[in-house]
Amino acid sequence: MTSNVLVVDDDPAFRGLARRLLVVFGLGYAGEADSAATALAAAGSLRPDAVLVDVGLPDANGITLAGELTALPWHPRVVLTSSDAEAASAADVRRSGAAAFVPKDQLPNAALRTLLGGSSL
Repeated sequence: MTSNVLVVDDDPAFRGLARRLLVVFGLGYAGEADSAATALAAAGSLRPDAVLVDVGLPDANGITLAGELTALPWHPRVVLTSSDAEAASAADVRRSGAAAFVPKDQLPNAALRTLLGGSSL
């Protein structure tokens, strides 16, 4: 089964790039959000299997949002990302319940299917 991923980032160009990257990795695209508030609303209506979350959002910290998303009843997998390679520590990832933090410049080389899909394929 292909995981459907919600992309949360305030940069529309990055959201488009992420959508294309997800397709390359064989993951489904559930939708997108440009803020924490719209992410929570979208997650509630779309019920994605996974969420790719930018740490730097205009209305909230993505690490805090990750904790809110992983606490949803269906427990979507969350991967944090940022253009700042030091935006989230290992402790931030653990505390938020996210599966990982991957800097944006490393996303093309990351095991996104495993991280977001929960699969080792």
